[in-house]
Amino acid sequence: MDDTYKTINTPGEETLYKDKNSKFYGYAFPVTTEDETKQIITKLKKQHHSARHWCYAWQIGIEQTRYRVNDDGEPSNSAGQPIYGQILSYDVTNILIIVVRYFGGVKLGVGGLINAYKTSAQLALEASTIVEKTIDVHFEIVFEYKDMNKVMRIIKENNLSIIKQNLELNCKIYISVRKKFIDKIKNAFSSLYEVEIKKVKDLD
Repeated sequence: MDDTYKTINTPGEETLYKDKNSKFYGYAFPVTTEDETKQIITKLKKQHHSARHWCYAWQIGIEQTRYRVNDDGEPSNSAGQPIYGQILSYDVTNILIIVVRYFGGVKLGVGGLINAYKTSAQLALEASTIVEKTIDVHFEIVFEYKDMNKVMRIIKENNLSIIKQNLELNCKIYISVRKKFIDKIKNAFSSLYEVEIKKVKDLD
């Protein structure tokens, strides 16, 4: 089972690519929502307020991905799609790549633009630290205080991460389980008498 994905944890270094007096500044940002992408693009437009184009592509999601490309006034498919092509090439997700262009007075033609935006996106990715993460699922374990030792033993034996816990008379522990170990962990807890385990949506 493939239960890993690649992304970036922190924004990459700013990069610069030049072609016939045009300057292309490349940026890569980690994102998990479309709102985040909009905020970053707005901020970058203020930072580069005298630029001509702010072209971008993003991909969000792990097992089901969504993406968007934007040519921002450049000829159709000459900017956003080449940027997105690099996201696919590097097999990364939860990422936004923006290329800001300052026009240098000389037209590059569609072929030249495709190459410039592709290269700029590639440089932005190369200037970022790409990390591999596991796909994790969250579970809630509900049990009585008297069963605490049995529950904690399974957690320790399997090196499970506790996300949060509420240890009163009726105890609740929320754990994170790597996708490929789900069946094993569910069976371990289900075999305990009076202990309930159920999948929960991502926790804040």
